[in-house]
Amino acid sequence: MAGTLNLIQQTQSKAHGLTGSLVEADWPALTLSEVDELLRGYPQCGGAVRVVSVSPRPFSAASVVETLYGRVFVKRHAAVVRDCDGLMEEHRLLEYLADRTPLVKAALKDGEGESAICHGNWTYEVHPVAKGLDVYEEALSWTPFLCVGHARAAGRALAEVHRAAEGYDAPRRKSQPLVSSFAIFGGALAESGSVEGLAEEPVARMEAYLSQRPRLREYAEKREWRRSFEELLLPFWEGFRPWLKDLTSLWTHNDFHASNLTWTGAGSEAEVCGVMDFGLADRTTAIHDVATAIERNCIEWLRVGDIDGTGLVHFDQLDALLGGYEGIRGLGAGERQALVALLPLVHCEFALSETDYFLSVLGSEEKAQLGYEGYFLGHAEWFLSAAGQQLLDHLQRWAEGERVDLLAGGGER
Repeated sequence: MAGTLNLIQQTQSKAHGLTGSLVEADWPALTLSEVDELLRGYPQCGGAVRVVSVSPRPFSAASVVETLYGRVFVKRHAAVVRDCDGLMEEHRLLEYLADRTPLVKAALKDGEGESAICHGNWTYEVHPVAKGLDVYEEALSWTPFLCVGHARAAGRALAEVHRAAEGYDAPRRKSQPLVSSFAIFGGALAESGSVEGLAEEPVARMEAYLSQRPRLREYAEKREWRRSFEELLLPFWEGFRPWLKDLTSLWTHNDFHASNLTWTGAGSEAEVCGVMDFGLADRTTAIHDVATAIERNCIEWLRVGDIDGTGLVHFDQLDALLGGYEGIRGLGAGERQALVALLPLVHCEFALSETDYFLSVLGSEEKAQLGYEGYFLGHAEWFLSAAGQQLLDHLQRWAEGERVDLLAGGGER
């Protein structure tokens, strides 16, 4: 058994890097003795038999584990990233959703009724293995669906999760790394669901955001973040501001990528049967989540360096994602316009949170530069390019109710 486990760790302890390659993992892989000790506290597990797989996700250590009574998914966080209180913010949301949609399963509880387990410098959580096929197990964010059918099914699943989340009124999450918040550009809407106070400029909210993250503040000050705000982000904000009144607050997934879904099959007619990994969830709006899904799935950011920039946007999948979503949960005219205006900004707060994680937790200036320059600023800058403007024009015509023909590279894949 020990020899098998060592082989697994040697061959699979790589993680997804920021540029699309596999790199050495930042966190040590889970060990058999470690998960056995943990799972002995779960009556539904009784202990661990073997570590079946090691996840390549970079921000934590996770594995599918064979127990005495079946397989479970175990995830370990550094406590400085996610303590028990922070993890329970996610688990309470999961419990609410699990009562309202079969797509979401609640975290398992140990014999003492706890689902977030703190031990030393680590925090653990255990989940049932999602039913269905993990078709995109090795897929990175910013890579497309395998086919248009999957994009349409994903849109339907996202809408179902949003409908299930209605009525969940927990306050937005506390300040912590790796959360995709909506405080800077959503303002009071993200905090209370009210549009009152939305006139406060995002520069002031950015200052408040940085004040809670001293390493990030120091880093951003050196890079004259106020100039970037004025020249790059505020013009996008001015386009988004008029549509805030059309949005309502909602707890959202905020990392709705194909790799966080399980499927009834691998074919083009497959449906989504499970939605996983609510680690970035927070109170935002449905439109924020739809925009994030477009950013994560329909734009190939890892190929932005291509010389001509063509083929980066999968317009056929974009249209299918939106069509699937609106087949379940229709969008009003103001919501549609808000989606177009928010798309160039939707990545910003997670990019900042990720940069802070690289600085404050990993102590990596190199990764921080990729997060800040390449992600926080770079993605917004791309929307000023010809390819970015083409995407926004495509969405604007959709928002206005026009029939939008698929552009170059469209059609079933």
